[in-house]
Amino acid sequence: MKRWITADDFTDLFVKVRQRGAKFFLSKANPNPLKRTQSAFNESAIHSANWWIVPAVRKRWNKLISGHEDINYKQKLMRDYLVDKENLSLLSLGSGSCSHELELAAYPQFSDILCMDIAQNRLDRAAKIATEKNLNNIAFTCKDIHKSDLGKEKWDIVLFNASLHHFYGVRELLETKIKPSLKPGGFLIINEYVGPDRLQYPKPQIKAINQTLQLIPTDKRIRFKTSLRKDRYYGSGWFRMILADPSECVNSSDILPSIHSLFKVIEERPYGGNILMPALKDIAHHFQQEDEKSSKLLNKLFEFEDEFLKNYPSDFVFGIYRKEP
Repeated sequence: MKRWITADDFTDLFVKVRQRGAKFFLSKANPNPLKRTQSAFNESAIHSANWWIVPAVRKRWNKLISGHEDINYKQKLMRDYLVDKENLSLLSLGSGSCSHELELAAYPQFSDILCMDIAQNRLDRAAKIATEKNLNNIAFTCKDIHKSDLGKEKWDIVLFNASLHHFYGVRELLETKIKPSLKPGGFLIINEYVGPDRLQYPKPQIKAINQTLQLIPTDKRIRFKTSLRKDRYYGSGWFRMILADPSECVNSSDILPSIHSLFKVIEERPYGGNILMPALKDIAHHFQQEDEKSSKLLNKLFEFEDEFLKNYPSDFVFGIYRKEP
């Protein structure tokens, strides 16, 4: 069931203006959907407080994906699958700031990495970093994937890092563009939100998110750059999602079914986010310091999400899939 408008939509509007300024808000009045999407990623510094800024959360991701909190998914990929390979080619679509691709480019196994995105300024910054690090095996191109020729059986790996959920028609994209571009036996790798379209969480999830908020002391529920306290979560309205970024979670629920029908599953690691992402939105800055008090509270939140995940599928997944010859 769609939630067209919620109380959180109005709160989010106020918070976004406080965090990012009126210019960012006015960018959402652009009638061009692509321009609104670009505005979501064109910030030189994203002034917000989301779950990914919390060190303990990132360690949790690592542990759930690799088995160790200090080994991220790129290190796991190299350790478990690519350590004996050479002259590898990788295409990253919706690469954003390219931090993951720059990390992979430092490995000698890669000879050709191409980052494709619609935000030129983020690609420019990544290119500067690549030059400073003397990484000659990575290139950057500002293009729309739907209008681009990805080649035929050209790539050993195609990577989507937090980007596939921004693409319309996921199955068609994977079937007509991604799969043909991979070499036989090539890998499709995702690190993705695969939950409900437009963040339309079911009622049990909304209830669990609100239960989680009550575990957090009131002083740690003050929203970033405001005096507003986060006492309740109502969810995202469909209209606001489209206005803010027409591509956000547009076809996310179809990601795993489409991949499973087109590729062989090599490894799939769910890492939650059903509770932590919405609960920590706008208040994550309170948990950046790794002190004992924060650690105990976060562990309590982690345990709560783990209990929820015993009965519901994970909203975030790291997966490795193979194109069968």
